[in-house]
Formats: sequence, C-alpha cells, structure tokens
Amino acid sequence: MKAGLDWRYLTLEIGPESLADAIRGLRAFGFRGANVMAPHKGPVREHLDDLSDAARLIEAVSCVNRQDDRLIGENTDGKGFMGSLREVTDPAGKRVVVLGAGNAARAIAVELGLAGVAEVTVVNRSEPRAADLVRLLSSRVGIASKLVVLEGDFAVAEETDILVNATPIGMGDGEARGPLNMKTLRAGQVVADVVYNPPETRLLREAAQRGCKTIDGLGMLVHQALVIFKIWTGLDADAGTVREALEEFLGL
Repeated sequence: MKAGLDWRYLTLEIGPESLADAIRGLRAFGFRGANVMAPHKGPVREHLDDLSDAARLIEAVSCVNRQDDRLIGENTDGKGFMGSLREVTDPAGKRVVVLGAGNAARAIAVELGLAGVAEVTVVNRSEPRAADLVRLLSSRVGIASKLVVLEGDFAVAEETDILVNATPIGMGDGEARGPLNMKTLRAGQVVADVVYNPPETRLLREAAQRGCKTIDGLGMLVHQALVIFKIWTGLDADAGTVREALEEFLGL
C-alpha cells in the first residue's frame, strides 16, 4: 500500500453477546485497533481501559486504539466532520444550528463545543433526546446551547453562521426534502450535510443556489478515515486517495 505498511484491515461481524469475547480477542491477537459500529458503540466502553475526552462526553466509541497493553476508546465521528468543516471555516466563535439529536448530531455538537463555537441550537422533532444533548453541551462541554422542538419547517435565523443536517434525510435519495425553510438561508452561511450517498443532496444543491458554502458528507467520511489512520499509524494518509477509494466503493 502507499504508506508502506504490511497491515491488513479485517471486517468482522459480531453480535452483542460476543462483544466481551471480541475485545479479549483484540487484546490476545495484538490488533493495533478497531473501528466500532452500532450497536456496539456504547456498550464497548465497559470493556476498554480508558476513554478520550470526546468519547467520554459523547458516551460512544467509534475507534479503539492500542497504547502499549491498554485499549483506549476514541470517538472520531465528530472529528471527521470538524476536519471537513475547517477546510471551509474556523468554527471558533460561530453560531451553529444542528438538525437532529441522534448519534451523529451528538458527536458533531460535542466537537463543535470543544472547538469553541459561541452557541449551538439543537433542532429536533422529539424533545427528550434533544434536551439531553442540550444539557450535555451546557453543563459538561460548557457552551451556550438551546433546544428548538420542530413543528413544520425550521426558519434559520439570520445570525446563524453554520447549519448542519445531522439526520439521515437524503441518504439514498437526492431529492428528499428536509423540514427546513430554504428561503431563510442567506449567502455566506455554511451548510453541511452528513449524508454521503449521494454527496450532493437536495439541501446542499439548493443551499448553493442561495449563495451558501456547502460541505458534503463524503468529506466527513474522508476526514474520519484520515483521523483514524493517524491514530493507529502516526502517519498522514492522502485525502485524495481515500476519497477515490470511497467513491469507488459507493459506486459514485
């Protein structure tokens, strides 16, 4: 491979009842690390030796890294988004709206808070999960945050700097319409979508037509891969190569 590493990446599927055994196997076989997918992101924490600050706040692990004989849990979901965002703007001091309150929204909102944004507004149809995220941001991350329970189409405030769709609306359907009043977007705002297939969602297409700067979900995946590769190897991967591989895998 390009990095000159004689390594192998294995895809292994396990059930919840086998998670503890899988982590013991990870230790026994000397694996350098592992990616963790749902539904194991939360439960895997109890089988690890320590967590990063982000993983502890998000309460989910997406990447396991071996440090000597210890397994450390990290969450790279939000870091991938931040890498993509920083190509467009510095989030420090910005006012952000996050649509959704699921795992992706939680990871992104926490990383935005750690990056020093001025405020995060969480917009969601269901109050309990969104309220929990707002409490986390206010009490543990230490940033101003508020909740908007969605009824009808959401109107984006003029002072908003960054809008993030952290819902799956648009995945596999480039014409899917989210609950957003597009007429309230203004030129110069940054609009990001976590949906990666197709990379150009209806949200991004219409936002670009209104003069917004847009960020697609494929960029988030690319940067997440770069972060994970760096954690495991200490080396910088080539973003272009990673994106080409993802596009080929997704048939784009």
